[in-house]
Amino acid sequence: MTHSEEFERLAAPLRAELVAYCYRMVGSADDAEDLAQETYLRAWRSYDTFEGRSSMRTWLYRIATNVCLGAIERRGRRPLPSGLEPPSADPFAPVAAPVFDVPWLQPFPSSVPGTAAADPATVVAARTGLRLALIAALQYLPARQRAALILRDVLDWPAADTARLLGMTTTAVNGALRRARTRLEQELPDADVIGEPSGRQERDLASRYATAFQEADLGTLISLLRADVAAEMPPLPGWFSGADVVARFLAAHVLTEPARVRLIAVEANGQPAFGTYLRDHDDVFRAHAIQVLEVAGGGIARIVMFLDAGLFPAFGLPETVPAAVPERAALAMVAEGIR
Repeated sequence: MTHSEEFERLAAPLRAELVAYCYRMVGSADDAEDLAQETYLRAWRSYDTFEGRSSMRTWLYRIATNVCLGAIERRGRRPLPSGLEPPSADPFAPVAAPVFDVPWLQPFPSSVPGTAAADPATVVAARTGLRLALIAALQYLPARQRAALILRDVLDWPAADTARLLGMTTTAVNGALRRARTRLEQELPDADVIGEPSGRQERDLASRYATAFQEADLGTLISLLRADVAAEMPPLPGWFSGADVVARFLAAHVLTEPARVRLIAVEANGQPAFGTYLRDHDDVFRAHAIQVLEVAGGGIARIVMFLDAGLFPAFGLPETVPAAVPERAALAMVAEGIR
């Protein structure tokens, strides 16, 4: 077996979890793929020097961490609109122009990367560690604090292993971790939004939301929202807070009539999500946004609509769905990979 073949055999099974790690670090699914690819390229080029003193996994994570630290230094943090300005007060005001020079946070199009379906505890931990609110809050941490918190609290690495990977002392890692946890509590006061996914209750709430959204049933929609719900739509800079304000915005700008919107259920960041399509004058539903829901306290706490049709292929979603195709058939199209 050649060195290249041996490297591929050992490294390939770790690719999915490395992509997820890079995403947690940088907040971009697109960048995470590129950074994981760069990690593998660097590792392949230097594989002759790998002496096996650490595991292949630890070695790859060390390279990935250095790659991500460099990317963070060059590009800075990726925010959501709520991280830049106060909520908009007038839901009936004209929608502000999109802002494209901000490197917005992106959703992650994989439900449980790098985990085995036979390990429910690992599956839950992976989903919790990808929750959108957590990824957004991580963006406020300095790069090394971010890495320390992800490795220790999300991936459950021992302090000594984390210290060796980051080139720090165990004392320094523990200090960085304390500071990171304190800052995270400030940026993420509602811990419920990154708690263990609620399974059937969460799916039921998302299903009822989808039905109400497609039928433009604002009464039902409001009943599913928490009173303090937030809604944001990057790259639009404005966002809204409060069930009544959010509902008025949707009524004025999105849910103007029944059957104008088609939702196809997917999963993003271990959360309920939908490919959101708008019906056009040709009677075709066209890709509009990836919509991610945060469910907490028995209601929908946040709606994030990523207004980027370019995200659809990563979720296995078609660009268009004919209006004549019913929802069940559209879901079958997604499952079969039809474009």
